[in-house]
Amino acid sequence: MKNVVVLGSTGSIGTSTIKVAEDLPDRIRLLALAAGNNTELLLDQARKHRPEAVCINDPANAQELSDSLGTACEVFSGPEGLLKLATLPDADIVLIAIVGTAGLQPALAAIRAGKDIAIASKEILVMAGETVMNEARKQGVRVLAVDSEHSAIFQCLDGKPSSSVRKLWLTASGGPFRDKQAWPKEKFSEITVERALKHPSWVMGRKITIDSATLFNKGLEMIEARWLFDIEMARVGVVVHPQSVVHSMVEFVDGSLLAQLSTPDMCLPIQYALTYPDRAGNERVQTDFPKIGSLTFEVPDEDRFPALGLARRAGEVGGTLPAVLNAANEIAVEAFVNRKINFPQISELVQRTMEAHKVVSHPALPQILEADAWARKAAVG
Repeated sequence: MKNVVVLGSTGSIGTSTIKVAEDLPDRIRLLALAAGNNTELLLDQARKHRPEAVCINDPANAQELSDSLGTACEVFSGPEGLLKLATLPDADIVLIAIVGTAGLQPALAAIRAGKDIAIASKEILVMAGETVMNEARKQGVRVLAVDSEHSAIFQCLDGKPSSSVRKLWLTASGGPFRDKQAWPKEKFSEITVERALKHPSWVMGRKITIDSATLFNKGLEMIEARWLFDIEMARVGVVVHPQSVVHSMVEFVDGSLLAQLSTPDMCLPIQYALTYPDRAGNERVQTDFPKIGSLTFEVPDEDRFPALGLARRAGEVGGTLPAVLNAANEIAVEAFVNRKINFPQISELVQRTMEAHKVVSHPALPQILEADAWARKAAVG
């Protein structure tokens, strides 16, 4: 039985994690749950699964939860509450599915408390991959991937050293604007928020869905892979695979390739992270190859989707530049969703912010957070 803390339990990854726990009641215990503002769903989850502790962002909502749950469940609030949950003595693993940068401090706190962490928030390793992975090695804890792409690579590597790898291949669905004939670059300024939120393969939160439309999501995953698997950016590639059945591949130095395949369902990589190193039986994911029919692959169009080139540059330069890329993108996505900028201006805003930044190499955590704050102000300005 593993005691699991879920930070971000009411989002798409969090609710999928709840499903996994319900599938495996003899293997997974939901020790603590944290949410941003969805008090109603968090209350429902707490009543059903009876965690020892919950956390909500707003202290006023925390009081409401406390009144409803009574003394059986301890209620925390705000960033301090997340740190409390991340370091609970009985926790075995902390799954971090908080959108944006709010998961970084809880991730480091969990690692320093000797907890394994499962990461669904790309920003943690994009911003501070060097810091997080060094701390995990120092504490002897695991950093496990929840993204389907990184879970696939982890499964294909199966403990093999990076010296045996020629290239890691992250697969991308290509998003809703993959078709160049239907969506030439000249039409990108006409893309609406509603259209960008219609992903062809996955049901996800708003931010990650827009990132998938721009391919910034894949760019962030490239940087994440660089740190998770201790490999330089030059050996991380992207291939467009519209069916989203091959979740990623490892090409070894002898030319062999291993891929992990399944029908798209986030419950599978979540379950693998929470039960690792075991594989637990589950009938939730069924893959029917005759029904799928064919699998296709394409070279990504970096002219229409400059996010990939920007992310590669940030990953190669390193230092504080990935944090700036990430923060500027968050501001740009919010501006697009609020209809203040158009779709192509998301990448343009990120590029301008990166070009204006003075990079700090091998930054300490305060310098990373300073770069993040600077980028948010610069992007708004």
